[in-house]
Amino acid sequence: MKEFRPYWPLRNAHAMTVASALWKRKFPRLPAGESRLFEVEPGTRVRGECHWQENPRAHPAIVLLHGLEGSSESGYMLGTAEKAFAVGFNVVRLNQRNCGGTENLTPTLYHSGLSGDIREVIQEIIERDDMAEVFAVGFSMGGNLVLKMAGEFSEAAPPELRGFVAIAPAMDLAACANAIAEPRNFIYERRFVKGLKRRMHYKASLFPERYPLNGLDRVSSVREFDDVMTAKFCGFRDANDYYARSSANQLLGEIRRPTLIITAQDDPVVPFAAFTATALRENPNITLISPKHGGHCGFISGESGDERFWCEGRIVEFCKNNSAARA
Repeated sequence: MKEFRPYWPLRNAHAMTVASALWKRKFPRLPAGESRLFEVEPGTRVRGECHWQENPRAHPAIVLLHGLEGSSESGYMLGTAEKAFAVGFNVVRLNQRNCGGTENLTPTLYHSGLSGDIREVIQEIIERDDMAEVFAVGFSMGGNLVLKMAGEFSEAAPPELRGFVAIAPAMDLAACANAIAEPRNFIYERRFVKGLKRRMHYKASLFPERYPLNGLDRVSSVREFDDVMTAKFCGFRDANDYYARSSANQLLGEIRRPTLIITAQDDPVVPFAAFTATALRENPNITLISPKHGGHCGFISGESGDERFWCEGRIVEFCKNNSAARA
């Protein structure tokens, strides 16, 4: 796999992370998506932006899942989709519950334990769309969900589900909450908390009786939000219970399909210590790529063109190499 060589002005982890989020990008090879609603449980639907090849059944598919406060329109989602579509993959850019302007599609909230949602989407495109090969790819929070699903499936994954990719997966949620709360990461925490509170206020305007917002105004950290809101409305005792029950790191030993994990050793919000776990290192189905630099979901290289955003190319390369169709 091609080595990551960072764009030299962005070797600093924070510069890399912020630049990747703000980088102005165009995606001329990605045609307009076809919006589709997937019912993941009674009364709850999620929206995917689907890019189908001319003869979809003859091509493998990639389902992409974004991170916290992201959406199907996040740059890394569009960039990966464009590269995958250009070499022959069908692509589904999936919004998590309430993301991408979909708050009206469910009375519930989204959280890091809802691996069942992407599982239901994958099952539908296998059964309804007759997809012979499907890959699941997640970024950050989405990476945790993909790995959690992979571990939960274990030996029972459908044969059409060929592999998994997780980019900077937040697979130890407690450690990530602690990292985000560090003073050096105030810019990320402030952004996340502002977005979460804004979304919660809007959700409560749609379902006022279901979501009393007592205590929300006092929330100033991701952990406090998870204590006051996520745990309360999603069936957890508190933030610690939510993190313990929703983290994928406890299931890494159960993964039985080819899996690629890419994470930077200098990621400011996903501590690298989680990736030294024995269950990960000793599972022959997992390939870990951990460049020294890269920030959080950054990986902006010194090359231009398709290699500028290095990890997007590695995602497509991994899926291609594990596809019998060789898209």
